[in-house]
Amino acid sequence: MSAALDVRSPLPAVLEDVPLRVDRDEVLRFQGYKKGIDVPDAAVLSLFDEALALGESLIEPRVVYRGSRVTGQGPGLIEAGGERLNIPGIGRLWGPLEQAGAGVCTVGAAIEERARSLWDERELPLAVMLDSVGSAAVESLAEYANDLLCQAAIAAGVKVTNRISPGYAGWDTAEQAALFRLCPGDPIGVALNSSCVMTPGKSISFLVGVGPAARVDHYFTQCRRCWMPGCAYRRAPAAATVSR
Repeated sequence: MSAALDVRSPLPAVLEDVPLRVDRDEVLRFQGYKKGIDVPDAAVLSLFDEALALGESLIEPRVVYRGSRVTGQGPGLIEAGGERLNIPGIGRLWGPLEQAGAGVCTVGAAIEERARSLWDERELPLAVMLDSVGSAAVESLAEYANDLLCQAAIAAGVKVTNRISPGYAGWDTAEQAALFRLCPGDPIGVALNSSCVMTPGKSISFLVGVGPAARVDHYFTQCRRCWMPGCAYRRAPAAATVSR
């Protein structure tokens, strides 16, 4: 077990046994509830309590992280660790970087396996709620890892940006393969297939920028840079719109 993550770690650093807290509002968001608008009734909250207790007994939070020196940057490009990451607008958003930090986090396969078995047993409401608990858990884990890196960066005299992931904000999902070459998921049991889908499914890969002049947006959410119309899971309004 690692007590902290070294923001400049050149070798994969693993964090295990994370004291993870699952946010009820985040679980309900995955259920389609909009905070401040939709109010879950007593039956839904009882189902949540049951799924949360079950989920907490099944999750195995693990994170692997590795830093790579940045060798080149452009308006939509980061070159690091021998990889070229094409991320629209990243130069403006993150500014000059010294390193790119790649990470993978997972809560393991047990929770999704149990959700599948509940589905097969026709325990559909519990199966769906448990699946949402797993999704909220890995999202919380990714936020926790980002926070740990920010804390480590303060001690190191640098800054860490918000995390981003392939598939969001115009970053092509196919670049998941490059991110995994920067930081393989093997040490925590996460594999990537030829379609760039991770196994276990309750896993998140991410990238952060590191450096004394890196730009940090404390009010960032990925939703502000996603323009999918009518998304039931949106946490914040989009900052701009595009024509699809």
